[in-house]
Amino acid sequence: MGRFVIDGGYRVAGEVVPSGNKNEALPALAACLLTDEEIFLENLPRIRDVEVMVQILQDLGAEAEWTGSNRLRVKAVEVRKSALDAALGRRVRASVLFAGSLMARRHEVVLPPPGGDVIGRRKLDTHFDALMALGATLEVGDSYRLRADALVGGEMFLEEASVTATENAIMASALAKGTTVIENAACEPHVRGLCRMLSAMGARIGGIGTNTLTIEGVDRLHGATHVVGPDYLEVGSYIGLAAVMGDGVTIHGANPRELRKIRGVFETLGVQMQFSEAGETATPGGCPGGKVFVPGRQQLRIRPDLLGAIPQIDDAPWPQFPTDLMSIAIVVATQSAGTTLFFEKMFEGRMFFVDGLIGMGASIILCDPHRVVVAGPSRLYGTTLESPDVRAGMALLIASLAATGRSVIGNIRQIDRGYERVDEKLRLLGARIERLDEDG
Repeated sequence: MGRFVIDGGYRVAGEVVPSGNKNEALPALAACLLTDEEIFLENLPRIRDVEVMVQILQDLGAEAEWTGSNRLRVKAVEVRKSALDAALGRRVRASVLFAGSLMARRHEVVLPPPGGDVIGRRKLDTHFDALMALGATLEVGDSYRLRADALVGGEMFLEEASVTATENAIMASALAKGTTVIENAACEPHVRGLCRMLSAMGARIGGIGTNTLTIEGVDRLHGATHVVGPDYLEVGSYIGLAAVMGDGVTIHGANPRELRKIRGVFETLGVQMQFSEAGETATPGGCPGGKVFVPGRQQLRIRPDLLGAIPQIDDAPWPQFPTDLMSIAIVVATQSAGTTLFFEKMFEGRMFFVDGLIGMGASIILCDPHRVVVAGPSRLYGTTLESPDVRAGMALLIASLAATGRSVIGNIRQIDRGYERVDEKLRLLGARIERLDEDG
């Protein structure tokens, strides 16, 4: 599975460009099945989850070829089957996104239980409820089978503001008969990105960026070119790294409006940063958006709440602090003077990675599966670690770069699922990191 060998204690400096947003790229790939014309996806991250989704497209009968390092051409003239390959489907959680596009294209889909991070219960009820609201029927056995004679628009209120369930509902509704209203819809940047792509293909979507979407079904969608936006979660990850080990780091692709809550949380942890809006000058790699500069050698200190109370940092659906950055924020807190309570409300398994940080010397109390108390600053020491999931893996990588001595992180395929060429980007900033394959 490969591993990273990291020599900690070396400060990083320079510029870094985030890759395309993984969580926008994955539904965009599934949406390619909604038309028989060519789709070009640009700024597509070459990460493991994307590669598996491309394989699923090809297995279903679509043509999919890389025409550039981050540019993919897809043409689904014929979708020859409705059942996803079970082995491929279990490799990536996002395989569930083919439910919406296959129901729209073939009026039937057979899904294996999806794979992905083991960070807690991640039910599929909201996905299936949304599709059944459009006329689908569901059979549950070793797999999930959905079918319908036709999809008909209607009103639905999602049980939870699930990102992927919202995306499935949008894709299915785009080709349904009549009007669909989706209430309690997720409105994260990547959901808006999917809506922009579908609009470019001819979909009629109103309310983009709000939690109520109105979709007028059309008879067919056409080809388009879609540029995947920069990954704001990767931007947040590099802000965390720059805060604890930076000598001045500029992160491109930082849209200040998308980072308002993230910025507030990092400022609570004592991090100073300077944002710039998008300008006329192209950024390195042509990355859209503004940039953020994180000054070096910061004296991090937790900013208490009113009357000196210990601050609580918690997560919630957009526009609140994203669960995917909770692990990164906890690492920053280990290097900041003061005490912080972190409350992970969305997944009951995400906090268990702190055992690795405690083993490195962090002062952390795991109160229960949802809450930890962090007292900093702590001196961290290199050790041997395993990456349990994408975001915790990146957090442990940042902790290893801040630690004294050498660390070895195994199961790095988890990190590769969400961060493109992370070791190369870190080396360009001055980090001492080496990738070893299984035999290395």
